[in-house]
Amino acid sequence: MLFENIIVGPIHSRRLGTSLGINVLPTEKKYCSFDCVYCECGWNQIDTRTKVGFNEREKIRESLLTWCQTVSEEQRREVDSITFSGNGEPTLHPDILGIVEDVIALRNEYMPQAKVTILTNSTNLYREDVRKALHSIDNPILKIDAGTEEMYRRINKPVSAKFDDIKGYLREFGPNAIIQTILLRSKNKAEEIDNTREEEFSSWLDFIKEISPKMVMLYVIDRATPDKDLIKLSPEEMQSFADRVRALGIKTECY
Repeated sequence: MLFENIIVGPIHSRRLGTSLGINVLPTEKKYCSFDCVYCECGWNQIDTRTKVGFNEREKIRESLLTWCQTVSEEQRREVDSITFSGNGEPTLHPDILGIVEDVIALRNEYMPQAKVTILTNSTNLYREDVRKALHSIDNPILKIDAGTEEMYRRINKPVSAKFDDIKGYLREFGPNAIIQTILLRSKNKAEEIDNTREEEFSSWLDFIKEISPKMVMLYVIDRATPDKDLIKLSPEEMQSFADRVRALGIKTECY
């Protein structure tokens, strides 16, 4: 499923309440530095190392301004989060910092109750502008789905980002981070995908303890996935894993 517009929704989000989406990425195809087995946008169809047509900063600002001025004040007050997500990894946009600054300014004027959120796979935290953008918002939600290099490659299928580099970026971000992790396993035994095995989850948990984020979001598959063999965990299983994170003194929610 691809988003065809810059402004999406508002929609109900499991994690964020009433969410107004901002898609800074191309509307025709997914553009991401990962090719995750569970991505609702499907498999990557293009070489993400080549230049593609991002939505321009001014067009994004105009689209959000038009939405704010077109809907009623009551509708604006209902928005809990202005969320950067869209067709892939939003921090790939070369002007992400400027766009975030524009969105914050419009939020302050039209929807002061709303949080600004970015959902990111953490691969671009090496960029100073990305780090600055993430530190300037309310909800920097940073992904890490595995505790080991091998499971990282099986789940996220990175274009080039190294697992140890991502872990280093997250260490530096540390207690300001909200960590998001999907828990899943697969019926396919040829290439096992299971980040809930004790070895895997313990490795992930050790890293979470190391960075001590302000919150952890654990979630399950909710929509159709490109890998059809993936299994959705039960609410009871999710709570058992969440309790292990909470035992570290870290706020943890399941979705």
